[in-house]
Amino acid sequence: MPTSEPDASRPSRDRTTPDRLLHARTGTEVSPEDVVLAAGRDITPRNIEWAKRKLEQEGPAALDKLLP
Repeated sequence: MPTSEPDASRPSRDRTTPDRLLHARTGTEVSPEDVVLAAGRDITPRNIEWAKRKLEQEGPAALDKLLP
């Protein structure tokens, strides 16, 4: 009879990545392709146009808003 560990499925606090380590920007220019990929979308002409508009409206923070 197998035994289960009920706490094993819950994330441990000591394994949680701190917020300061989750941001991917390094001060470099954010491209529309970066925004598309951060959104989990395929790079297509339509998605590139969407990302360009998003960057025009939100600036580089658009990428940070999409990432955890």
